[in-house]
Amino acid sequence: MDAAALTFTAVFCALLVLGLLARTWLASRQIRHVARHRDQVPAPFDATIPLEAHRKAADYTIAKARFGLLTTAFEAAVLVGWTLLGGLDALNQALFGLLGPGLWQQLALIGAFALIGGLIGLPFSWYATFRLEERFGFNKMTPGLGVADGLKGTLVGLLIGTPVVALVLWLMGSAGSTWWLWAWGVWMGFNLLALVLYPTLIAPLFNKFEPLADEQLKARVNALMARCGFSAQGLFVMDGSKRSAHANAYFTGFGAAKRVVFFDTLLQQLNADEIDAVLAHELGHYRRRHILKRIALLFALSLLGFAALGWAASQAWFYSGLGVTPAMDAPNDALALILFLLVAPLFTFFLSPLMAQVSRKHEFEADAFAMEKTRGADLASALLKLYQDNASTLTPDPLYARFYYSHPPASERLSRLQAT
Repeated sequence: MDAAALTFTAVFCALLVLGLLARTWLASRQIRHVARHRDQVPAPFDATIPLEAHRKAADYTIAKARFGLLTTAFEAAVLVGWTLLGGLDALNQALFGLLGPGLWQQLALIGAFALIGGLIGLPFSWYATFRLEERFGFNKMTPGLGVADGLKGTLVGLLIGTPVVALVLWLMGSAGSTWWLWAWGVWMGFNLLALVLYPTLIAPLFNKFEPLADEQLKARVNALMARCGFSAQGLFVMDGSKRSAHANAYFTGFGAAKRVVFFDTLLQQLNADEIDAVLAHELGHYRRRHILKRIALLFALSLLGFAALGWAASQAWFYSGLGVTPAMDAPNDALALILFLLVAPLFTFFLSPLMAQVSRKHEFEADAFAMEKTRGADLASALLKLYQDNASTLTPDPLYARFYYSHPPASERLSRLQAT
């Protein structure tokens, strides 16, 4: 191994260890902070949140954080197994010997990597759903439904992902040194197409979407959207309760394909005024152009990512520094894609607080828009119910929240609503 490869190995190991230590430290802070405040409802909420609900939220948060520590350590071990311990290299060599060089071998490598990774992570996914969520009363999914979801997800991934991956691999081998620019264009086109097709073709494979039947609520929602200058293809209720007790509402689709979706659990938990306020918050994301800003950010970051991949894929040290022996007389494009997907999170992990800060800013702006169109008291009441029903802790560790939270902590969000 040459000096460049050794240097890259050292950088990889350093980022892996630093990231693991940072995640562990932050999770430990969160566990200690929430546990310290478990038996006392914060003053702004002591009149509305029962102590037992507060304790449940604390226990749920601590359980998820502890499980997250285990998951983080396991994922780090799997990453080392794929790279420095030779797992990916062995898989590549086995498929190379079986299929020979060419596009089919590269597609098989990506497919086998995805399948093995999914199987490795399956016990953790199963535990999170059927043990952790079950313990706190949130899981509504049966094992049979879980298997059906997995099979349908795999089939959809094969049907949609295989042509896209094959096109990217073909571009990597045929489009010259600027292949990454063409591949970026394909990737962005696919994402935009998915925004249009997902609501009508893919989502209904997993959930039932029925038109909103409550005529009074439908009239209120349509009036709110008219006040906000928004139009949608339709108002739908999703049977989210067959998988989880968590509640939500969201907009999906893009352009003329936009639609409003309510979880059935949300309609059960909130009154009409509160639903108006939650919907106005979601409308605020559109009216303040947060969706377009996020898409633009996705375009920019993915362009940087493809440019970095285009450069790294041509460097021998990129492969050997991660425990892989590249082929001398055959394409290594699939190897480059997999390795880049494995190591990119290490290089971007410490940007998480910046992304979370932008997201929290957008949430405050959407709250402000909702207060322009509805009553702030209704939004505050809805948020309190959702925090309680979803067992979201009211006392997160401040540093942990700054690093990870895409939504402002309850105390910050509600105090700003009350002040306004």
